[in-house]
Amino acid sequence: MKSSPLAILFFTVFLDLIGFGIVLPLLPNYARELGASPFLIGLCAAAYSVMQFFSSPIWGTFSDTVGRRPIILSSVATSVVSYLIFSQAHSIWLLLVSRVLAGIGSANVSVTQAYITDISTKDTRSKYLGILGAAFGLGFVLGPPLGGFIKTAYGTDVVGYTAAAFTFIDLLLAYFLLPESLKERKTDGASFKVFNAHGFLEALRRPAVNRLMVISFCFIFAFVNMQISVPLLWKEHYAMTDEHIGYLFSFIGIVSVIVQGGLIGRFSKQFGERALLLAGVVLMLAGILLLPYIPTSLMFSIGLIGLIFLAVGNGLVTPVNTALISLYTPPEEQGETLGIAQSIGSLARITGPFSGSLFYALDYHAPYWVGGAALVLGAVLAASLFDKSFAPAVSTTR
Repeated sequence: MKSSPLAILFFTVFLDLIGFGIVLPLLPNYARELGASPFLIGLCAAAYSVMQFFSSPIWGTFSDTVGRRPIILSSVATSVVSYLIFSQAHSIWLLLVSRVLAGIGSANVSVTQAYITDISTKDTRSKYLGILGAAFGLGFVLGPPLGGFIKTAYGTDVVGYTAAAFTFIDLLLAYFLLPESLKERKTDGASFKVFNAHGFLEALRRPAVNRLMVISFCFIFAFVNMQISVPLLWKEHYAMTDEHIGYLFSFIGIVSVIVQGGLIGRFSKQFGERALLLAGVVLMLAGILLLPYIPTSLMFSIGLIGLIFLAVGNGLVTPVNTALISLYTPPEEQGETLGIAQSIGSLARITGPFSGSLFYALDYHAPYWVGGAALVLGAVLAASLFDKSFAPAVSTTR
């Protein structure tokens, strides 16, 4: 790690995610303050993931051609502009514009993942992606309480300025310290398409890759489905305050960071990526199904065990699934395929909130049954990857 840009990439992602985390929890209430209808509130929340869905393959494809560094710089600069607009968003339409730009900027996640595949070997890839995941986790742990404090003490404008400041520092770090990682670039160029259907279909024709993308959708869908419904569950059925709910989400984030930042490399060497993927999905399934059935008196004993299952599952699946997609993808298509995978995740983040809220209104157990069903499918597909016919596309010497 001394001579590699991994530490620099860690801090740029960490700062970027702090900026994201500062704004995200305030968005629904701020939209309501601006007079938004429930539909417009949902539109503001969904706009981010919709733009991420369409933009990720574009960023990824261009990064295979022009290099990772220019795309990272461009996308981070887009995020800075989005937060500056947020600071002045005194109408619902400006708020919507800021979220559209933030979604376009956030699509660089696939490019940072491709950067990791450039500088890692087969043996270190899961570890490096785990460290990158820890940067994401730390940003989410620290951003929301910071945003809540700033909003209460100084107002929404300062929230936007603060997020822009963190992201601008991220831009400076990347500009001055982050080298280019891509050694061999595509020579046939990259055509600008709003949605690269051909690349999408090519990626899905690889049996292992299409399984991994479905697993990713199932996992993210179940997790976001839980994120939307569980605050309602905890407040209405466990009499928790918003402060308590925030602490529990921070607990999930901290455990995930520990797994991704300190344990994933050791586990992948000892057990292998496919075993970790299956274990992570099963742990997440156990945590999801346990949530609505915990007795009130045992919330901070058995309940915490369920949250540990969730957090460890999240800490395992997120980097390992990405590492496996990378290993089953030819080197010259890493950016494009990881961009497509990021779009699949965005699609899950678009559908998950609607599932969580609508099924919760029917029965407060229902979101966890639906999320559990998705994870059962994910577990079956993860188990199928142990078939020896699934051979990595990259050399084992990488």
